[in-house]
Amino acid sequence: MTYVRQSDFGTPASSADETVTLSIDGRSVTVPAGTTVMRAAAEIGTAIPKLCATDNLKQFGSCRLCLVEIDGARGTPASCTTPVASGMVVHTETPRLQKLRRGVMELYISDHPLDCLTCSANNDCELQDQAAAVGLRDVRYGYEGENHLALDLDTSNPYFDFDPSKCIACSRCVRACDEVQGTFALTIEGRGFDSKVSAGLGSDDFLGSECVSCGACVQACPTATLQEKSVKEIGLPDRSVVTTCAYCGVGCTFRAEMRGEQLVRMVPWKDGKANRGHSCVKGRFAWGYAQHADRILKPMIRASIDQPWREVEWDEAFAYAASELKRIAAKYGDKALGGITSSRCTNEETFLVQKLIRAGFGNNNVDTCARVCHSPTGYGLKTTFGTSAGTQDFDSVEHSDVMLVIGANPTDGHPVFASRMKRRLRQGAKLIVIDPRRTDLVRSPHIEAAHHLPLRPGTNVAVMTAMAHVIVTEGLANEAFIRERCDWDEYQDWAAFVSEAKHSPETLAAVTGVDPAELRAAARLYATGGNAAIYYGLGVTEHSQGSSTVMAIANLAMVTGNIGRPGVGVNPLRGQNNVQGACDMGSFPHELSGYRHISDAAARKLFEDDWGVPLDPEPGLRIPNMLDAAVDGTFKALYVQGEDILQSDPDTKHVAAGLAAMECVIVHDLFLNETANYAHIFLPGSTFLEKDGTFTNAERRIQPVRKVMSPLNGYSDWEVTQRLAQALGLDWHYTHPSEIMDEIARLTPSFAGVSFDRLDAEGSMQWPVNDAAPDGTPIMHIDGFVRGRGKFVVTDYVPTDERTGPRFPLLLTTGRILSHYNVGAQTRRTANVAWHPEDLLEIHPTDAENRGLNDGDWVKLASRSGETTLRALVTDRVAPGVVYTTFHHPMTQANVVTTDYSDWATNCPEYKVTAVQVSASNGPTDWQEDYSRHSERARRIEGIAAE
Repeated sequence: MTYVRQSDFGTPASSADETVTLSIDGRSVTVPAGTTVMRAAAEIGTAIPKLCATDNLKQFGSCRLCLVEIDGARGTPASCTTPVASGMVVHTETPRLQKLRRGVMELYISDHPLDCLTCSANNDCELQDQAAAVGLRDVRYGYEGENHLALDLDTSNPYFDFDPSKCIACSRCVRACDEVQGTFALTIEGRGFDSKVSAGLGSDDFLGSECVSCGACVQACPTATLQEKSVKEIGLPDRSVVTTCAYCGVGCTFRAEMRGEQLVRMVPWKDGKANRGHSCVKGRFAWGYAQHADRILKPMIRASIDQPWREVEWDEAFAYAASELKRIAAKYGDKALGGITSSRCTNEETFLVQKLIRAGFGNNNVDTCARVCHSPTGYGLKTTFGTSAGTQDFDSVEHSDVMLVIGANPTDGHPVFASRMKRRLRQGAKLIVIDPRRTDLVRSPHIEAAHHLPLRPGTNVAVMTAMAHVIVTEGLANEAFIRERCDWDEYQDWAAFVSEAKHSPETLAAVTGVDPAELRAAARLYATGGNAAIYYGLGVTEHSQGSSTVMAIANLAMVTGNIGRPGVGVNPLRGQNNVQGACDMGSFPHELSGYRHISDAAARKLFEDDWGVPLDPEPGLRIPNMLDAAVDGTFKALYVQGEDILQSDPDTKHVAAGLAAMECVIVHDLFLNETANYAHIFLPGSTFLEKDGTFTNAERRIQPVRKVMSPLNGYSDWEVTQRLAQALGLDWHYTHPSEIMDEIARLTPSFAGVSFDRLDAEGSMQWPVNDAAPDGTPIMHIDGFVRGRGKFVVTDYVPTDERTGPRFPLLLTTGRILSHYNVGAQTRRTANVAWHPEDLLEIHPTDAENRGLNDGDWVKLASRSGETTLRALVTDRVAPGVVYTTFHHPMTQANVVTTDYSDWATNCPEYKVTAVQVSASNGPTDWQEDYSRHSERARRIEGIAAE
């Protein structure tokens, strides 16, 4: 694919239904009312010169390059701020306009260094392009920008430089930071030729400012004022490929811009329906891990984990892996084998792994990290609504009047969608945040939550029930919706339950720690504030009552009628890029693709006929069951694709014991991760840049992943799994992931209408895509619930078995930070470590003072399961009695302190509630030192000296 710059229409599109017809340069054009003259001209291919205008920002009208003449109008209005009118006659090129534009451009050029030939943006600079467009050849004025030359080049940001000498004060970067990102980190200081962009105080640089490095300012800049360091180092790209980001569940579309086989930059694609042209620091800049020196590019094997790795050729690796799997199956039986699919790999790759286990291993011992984070979503929403996924598309938030965010921190975990939420809040929508921490959404520039309910960790169900109590007892239920769409008898049983006095906010305050008056006000707002949408994350699902909380959330949506139209719904914010897809593809031990139970004979027969093998009708083992069985001596071999269970799963010591007890652990990944410390075979993986396929994001959007460069290891991940299957004797002969998707569509009703050809033509599709919904389903349950009638479920609050006490008086909850992703295997191998070089323990000033701790002190974090050390961050973002940390750095291993308690329905681990004690420390724990030594020894490679 050759390099093509995406068209810029100058101003945003109008959403009006009414149309207007006008004449531009003698050509008739019909556009929606409210469209600007500039955009109307662009729609017919007429490019009016511009500098301050771009179509992802509101009209500004400052550069005065886009002047036009309009019959009957005085003067020369700016086309970017002039709306079209019926019968309007516009002239975009006249001698008068040409003279005016050249004069304006002369002033800009007089304040800009004329170093085009040596500028890294040469031939990729809008100022240069527009100077040519207006026919400027000579400049009558002397250079007025000497004052700019005295400004220092700001190279503090790891990914882009700020060169104030080249700034033309167009304000596009400032407006992008305000309108698109919503951080308000930039401003214009001074007037006239002294105007300049500032990242806050005069002493601030970009790294030290409030800038979150989303790249919106860089993308908006029309000159080389803000430019990627990679462009300066590599040069301008010469080709590009549109693909999908492999970080969080938002699923941003990017244009990967290449120079040869080198990736130069990732530019957000404006036609991406999930991100609408925006990005975050991870997707925009943190792709360097793809070519990091730590990547393992050759297969490796070893007989035991105390030996160094030995590099081998692919054929030997596959032959050895197959022989070991066959040996173990013959000795211990088929049920001694299992596998784990990846939520980072494509749908096609995930589908092949579960197929390998079911058709090749002969059992259903398949699980995925998706169960470790969002399996309660699948269980809860399938029970209440009939389908295991969120109800809305991301665009729906633009119609929300009230947003309830519970157990989620979108600004860190899903930042691009968070920007859209903040934009809607600035337009007047109201926000309710239910979270133990004061997250950025509670209060940040230009937004503030109407209500923050800082509940005690583990009491989600109690808070949801208390809100339902208010809605039902105060007569705020939407009875018409309930009678039409839900089971009335079940509703009456549920309503009677929540109406009991013991479920009132006042009674439950002792449990939840939430002010009853504030909770009542929040419930009233949710029920009466207009279109109300619920967004939730792992702070809901990763609890012993995760499934109960999801059902309680569904109850709230149904009782208020907030389902089945834009602006409402129940919306899980998925953590990893393909968590939704991993679930869809049949990665659970009890379900085939499309969420059909393995015991369903009719569903099973479809797969048996297609695959030509009988399938076991009994559900297999989940990850914790596999580990338990390994310790017991009955589970012996595990194939792990793109997942690091030793760092990401709870109760690290138990995970390590299970892995150590196995005879054959096959890790298929990019790096020697923590799980690989216990592996016997390592199969090098490929990055999202090196493969074709699809990801499915949190809004059920199936999006193309396109190969940008050749796999450095020689194979895409689907090819590695296929070759392993062939070594085991399976007759697989896929030649392209499109053939795997055809098989998925053949066997999975919700994907029946999906194909690579359709995705290439349409960009993306939201399942279900089938005869009933041939164009996909942006919003679910419009005319009725998938299950028929909505099901109200009584959700009793059951306290977690993990309790605080004299030895462990604090509650630990965990989460993520903006700059890192999951276990950090990718982002720690990028410059993102500049923002977060280590995990920190957030602790309230009162709790810190009681323990004699200061900000930055080393502290020991201990629980009934284990202990670790890390630095303290004293902050009132957490409530007294609550501490918080991330899990991005392996030497912290936060999960060494988490317990093996899990959700009652799905075994989703209870990461969010651990009783702990915090005390002063003078160094690593014994466990950390032992782990460090073991890790170093486990990663030795023959012939490669340790660094």
